[in-house]
Amino acid sequence: MPLVDDPLAPRIAVVGATGAVGGTLLDVIEDRGLRYRALHLLASARSAGREIRVGDREYRVGELTGFHFGDADVVFFSAGHAVSRAWVPVAVAHGTLVIDNTFAFRMSADVPLVVPQVNSAELDRRPAAGVIANPNSVTIPLVRVVQDVERRWGVRQISVSTYQAASGSGHSGIEELQEASRLALQDPQATMPAEEFSPGLAFNVVPQIGRVLDDGFTLQERKLLQESRKILGLPGLDITATCVRVPVVNGHSAAMWVECLKPVDRAELCLLLGGLPDVTVHGDGMHGDILTPATLGDPNHLHLGRIRISPTNPNSFLLWLVTDNLRVGAALNALQIMETLVAKGHL
Repeated sequence: MPLVDDPLAPRIAVVGATGAVGGTLLDVIEDRGLRYRALHLLASARSAGREIRVGDREYRVGELTGFHFGDADVVFFSAGHAVSRAWVPVAVAHGTLVIDNTFAFRMSADVPLVVPQVNSAELDRRPAAGVIANPNSVTIPLVRVVQDVERRWGVRQISVSTYQAASGSGHSGIEELQEASRLALQDPQATMPAEEFSPGLAFNVVPQIGRVLDDGFTLQERKLLQESRKILGLPGLDITATCVRVPVVNGHSAAMWVECLKPVDRAELCLLLGGLPDVTVHGDGMHGDILTPATLGDPNHLHLGRIRISPTNPNSFLLWLVTDNLRVGAALNALQIMETLVAKGHL
């Protein structure tokens, strides 16, 4: 089993182990048979003491404030940006490598922002800052699509509309959607809970994720722009987004429009995208093979469908993208960062 008595295997800590992303990370660790010498599960005082099974062992969740970071080689932070800002420097000071799943350090110049399938060269050396940032859950699939398109045809501009699930706000988001849906079915006039999603997500769509900034875009839309430019190494990339929260428990979707510098051949595009690692290209929906979060298939794959060339601009194409945001958009990418570091001899 993954727990091994091997001095070369890493000692791992997971901050936010009882949360949606932290719990998914533990599932992915088990699924991939990751070898580790120690596994520390950490959370707030409220969640400390719980027991979580990983593989064939039960692990007791410890309190973050009492953990000695020198007991871990790598720490995954998935407990919100405030926790990361407070505790990542403490971990780094103990010589521990941090993989941070919040936006706390993503745009810091000395912190690599990594999608291993796109810019693994960022992991050729251990970062001097001691931190590697995991991108946003909609940025990860977008850049995986765009990278090879940019190499083949060049990219002039991108417009994307996202349809993001309640799980993007963690367990509390899922619970609020489920409770509000039950209430709405019982009494459509009832006051719906709206702490996570204002004015309420049940049987609704909310075209705002994060606060609205001075330019009218939201924080989520700004993240998508800035992170995509940084990961792809394209500081002038013209990309705009509208990010929408939808009443889906799990699974983010996006409608992408990409204008290239040269005409795009659909057959070649489908062949290129279908040849990417861990990408599944689906049919056009004409035969009932409609791609949705509920019909996702392999949750560790990036799923693409409705691929078509614009009828008015042969340089442009459109597609529909669906991912398990807790896996592909968060936990799996974070773990692949660690696996890449191990393979390169940095852990």
